[in-house]
Amino acid sequence: MHGSHRVTSHAPSPLSHSIETTDRPAAPLADLPVALPSAPPSGLPILPTLPGAATPPATGASPLALRRTIADTDLTVHPLALGTSVFGWTADGATSHRILDRHRDLAGNFLDTADSYTSGRSEVIIGSWLRSRRTRDSTVIATKIGKNLDNPGLSSRSIIGAVHASLERLGTDYIDLLHFHFDDPTVPLEESLGAVDVLMRRGQVRYLAASNFSAERMMEARVLAANGLPRFVALQTQYSLLHRTSFESSLALVTRAQGMAVLPYFALAHGFLAGRYRSKADLEKTTRSARGAKYLNRGGLRVLAVLDRIAEEHSAAPAAIAIAWLLARGPVVAPVASASRPEQVDALVAAAGVRLTRSDMVDLDRISA
Repeated sequence: MHGSHRVTSHAPSPLSHSIETTDRPAAPLADLPVALPSAPPSGLPILPTLPGAATPPATGASPLALRRTIADTDLTVHPLALGTSVFGWTADGATSHRILDRHRDLAGNFLDTADSYTSGRSEVIIGSWLRSRRTRDSTVIATKIGKNLDNPGLSSRSIIGAVHASLERLGTDYIDLLHFHFDDPTVPLEESLGAVDVLMRRGQVRYLAASNFSAERMMEARVLAANGLPRFVALQTQYSLLHRTSFESSLALVTRAQGMAVLPYFALAHGFLAGRYRSKADLEKTTRSARGAKYLNRGGLRVLAVLDRIAEEHSAAPAAIAIAWLLARGPVVAPVASASRPEQVDALVAAAGVRLTRSDMVDLDRISA
């Protein structure tokens, strides 16, 4: 087993298609969760950089410098997690391997998947790539469980069954970062955490994270962790220039108090912030287009206009600027973003090397508030 396996890797470059959600040392872990203060009466709070957090490096920085460590772990990752929900869906196996190759060539080392993505096909494709390229030891694998129909929910039985199935599909004997894909209110959280504790003791799971959990449930989990059960070291949640309020209120407060890494998904708002949809003529008859279409309004186009201007000033793609904005937010460690073609990976990875100015941040904060 690999209970103390340490993973390091490589990094970086412009995009326009799909995405989901950064990594820097977080603030010290609070001994116990804090009570949630009321949200500001108006507007969205500004999230300053955490004390001691890494400053985004200038473009052209050494790939090895583009690394962040998830607090309270030895997981050192590139500040862009490659989302793989399209593998086996809009990207076939061969295309998926080329996407993974491009990501690795640009020094990426952090992959995000789930047992429910294309009914497990995403994990199978990743597993075959890991074997053929012999890259398991240099790759950080994050997968999510709880939505696969064979092992639904977060009961002890489902968790253990789901992890064993994911290990088989991935062709590995350990998962670096296991996410609960969604909360399961029908199961006591103590039972779910206890099942992960068993898997950790076996060396099959290294660290635990939450996805789509409420602030209140994360506080409950922190109390249980204080009594010896595994703790969440990261939260995956929807967060972007076009989706701020739900995170920047209670979730931001709790993740800061607990020293958790934040891994935003839908960072490009289903491709809209990559500039893919600028008029109704750009919409296709696909699920992604339908999701991105909801931002095709006056507010969304105003945000896109500011992104275009800043992107031109930095000689970067709008997608890179949208992700760079997230990377400049205090608790964010690595946004999750996906690509359907190899050439789309460059803009995603390039975001880690973009240094936004104070004026850039003010303009983006104001137009997206």
